[in-house]
Amino acid sequence: MDEATFTTGQVRERPPTAARAATPAAEAMQPVFTALFGGPPPVLFEFWDGSSAGPPVGSPGQVTVRSADALRHLIWSPGELGLGRAFLLGQLDFEGEPLEVIRALKAAMPKDRRFAKAVPAALVAARRLGIDLRPAPPPEEEARRGGVRHSRRRDARAISHHYDVGNGFYRMVLGPSMTYSCARFATPSATLEEAQEAKHDLVCRKLGLDQRPGMRLLDVGCGWGALAMHAAERYGAEVVGVTISEEQADYARTRVADAGLAGAVEIRLQDYRDLRGEVFDAVASVGMFEHVGARRIAVYFETLHGLLGPRGRLLNHAISSVGGSALRRSSFMGRYVFPDGELIDVGAVVLAMEAAGFEVRDVESLREHYARTLEAWLANLAAHWHDAVAAVGETRARTWRLYMTGSAVGFTDGGLGVHQVLGVVADERGASGMPATRDGWVV
Repeated sequence: MDEATFTTGQVRERPPTAARAATPAAEAMQPVFTALFGGPPPVLFEFWDGSSAGPPVGSPGQVTVRSADALRHLIWSPGELGLGRAFLLGQLDFEGEPLEVIRALKAAMPKDRRFAKAVPAALVAARRLGIDLRPAPPPEEEARRGGVRHSRRRDARAISHHYDVGNGFYRMVLGPSMTYSCARFATPSATLEEAQEAKHDLVCRKLGLDQRPGMRLLDVGCGWGALAMHAAERYGAEVVGVTISEEQADYARTRVADAGLAGAVEIRLQDYRDLRGEVFDAVASVGMFEHVGARRIAVYFETLHGLLGPRGRLLNHAISSVGGSALRRSSFMGRYVFPDGELIDVGAVVLAMEAAGFEVRDVESLREHYARTLEAWLANLAAHWHDAVAAVGETRARTWRLYMTGSAVGFTDGGLGVHQVLGVVADERGASGMPATRDGWVV
């Protein structure tokens, strides 16, 4: 597509204003769009000077660029980090349905194309518009790191950055279940709360807690206590839940006491690496494995294996990525959402469990369920937006909005996965105690 074709009918300008630069922003940005999309953008872009660019018809939504500083962020941090910084600061926003806007942008960008390839064109555009080319200040909410990656102290800081933002905020987003992991929508009409209960029940049945009351369960990364309480209430399990988030531990203890389950559920502020000298019938790790790190998964599974008796089962429920991916310091997720987080290929998880002595018995993907879970959380956030901003500030609220929107797109198009991997410790005769088929836990 040549420049004349791109320009004709694609750039729509409003009447001139006193603040308008000599060159409309939309016109200056045309080479940037060509570098990114091979032509005009797939959605409407409206700029701070009133000019706009996009498809002639049928835009699924709109990107509003309110400040030239958004371009500075993208020049100095091309990709998701620059985009995220501009969004958090309100210099860039999505109008209409954010999920559809991001899906359209992602689909229109060739997989081999990177934001960095558009930087030369962005520099030319910035000069034409008279934009200051010095780095723009980032939001203050970036995670501060220090010390050895995945050391106890640094892990505690990383967990606190994400989880200790106020239990009230999480109640608004997660709903009454206070469960921060993929739900299981067994029916199309299931509510988020029903789907989370179905997920908890699936975990308990996979772990065999229905075989007899009084089984001892370790819930690693117990969050706000929902799974631990479900296991105690529904299956009579004796549960130890561990977390390294102080706010989660305080909330979970109160919740357990209010439910009259203090005699059956113990919540500890404890790192999994400090668990020693105890024996459990089952171990659940749901939504915690992403914080372990690829270099420590052997220690992780060896530790959990050592806590299980013969025929003891482990269920590891975690987000996965083909080939694995560390959330780098240069990424938006690594800076603002999950510092030091790592997504491990499910194949590597299976190998590591086997190396630690587990017999892997079942692997299940819940990818589509996580997309729907995130859409429900986004709806909750939208419904409580003003209260959420009052609770944690607009920048933090916008962080959660962007990361959950991007994650929902990833689980929809397959860029992200989530798997439950079930392993067992066979006894000395090789007996596993596992049911012959999945009928033992599928309902």
